[in-house]
Amino acid sequence: MPDTKILEQWIETDDGLRLYLRSHGRPTELPPVICLAGLTRNHRDFEAFAIRLASMEPKRQIICLDSRGRGNSDRDGNIANYNVWREMLDVVHMLDQMQIARADFIGSSRGGLILHFLAQHRPDVIGKLIFNDIGPRIETAGLQQIKAYLEAKPALHSFDDCAKWLKTVHGAAFPALEDNDWREMAHAIYRHDAGIFTPDYDVAIAKQITAIDFDQPVPDLWPQFQAVTQFPLLVIRGENSSLLSDETVSLLREQHPQCTSLIAENQGHTPLLHIDGVFEATVAFLNV
Repeated sequence: MPDTKILEQWIETDDGLRLYLRSHGRPTELPPVICLAGLTRNHRDFEAFAIRLASMEPKRQIICLDSRGRGNSDRDGNIANYNVWREMLDVVHMLDQMQIARADFIGSSRGGLILHFLAQHRPDVIGKLIFNDIGPRIETAGLQQIKAYLEAKPALHSFDDCAKWLKTVHGAAFPALEDNDWREMAHAIYRHDAGIFTPDYDVAIAKQITAIDFDQPVPDLWPQFQAVTQFPLLVIRGENSSLLSDETVSLLREQHPQCTSLIAENQGHTPLLHIDGVFEATVAFLNV
């Protein structure tokens, strides 16, 4: 039988918050794979991917972290701490507490932004990097779509309602997904509390997007990306993504000699990694 040991635990940050992580498989001689989710997302985004990867050879541990304010992690009373630099320091603190000297990292959206700063601040802990539909330049149109989605407040009374709402909003960008995928996504994004279905994150986090002045240029991370170029990098772009452009992916490959890219066909922002085609390419990159 495959070793699919699942462990849930919390770590305490240096400023006193408890952060949740869920690991699949046991530590092996290979670096663990650490998965970092998007702005308002959590470890459950990686559940199907982690289960599938943990069942394969060669064995390795997959660790999925809830950043502060997301999923099962504590909410932060100081909303100024919901920033990429602070969340990167939390990753470093997790590595130190778990005595992980080096790991491979997957960053979906916001998670990939965190990895830009990790490469600059603690390059010694990085083996390989995967950016899932993210890069140093973010398209304004994609941010505007995220803003509109976060501002919507539909009345949802069941996980089926949640799945239908997600398909209504994102279905055009994700023709690859089937009904079961939408139900899994609903369980990943929403929590059920006292009969109310709400997204599983601190509402203060969404204000970072809803407060953006789109009349001003969106800052980029090209200076931080220079630190990324020392590591093997796979960039996954959703075929229908409005956040990461083909042009940006081309620029990444021009500037980074160890960068390869993959199009997640019939997916948007952010591609699901356990879908056939994307999964195999991701595993092949990790195992080279």
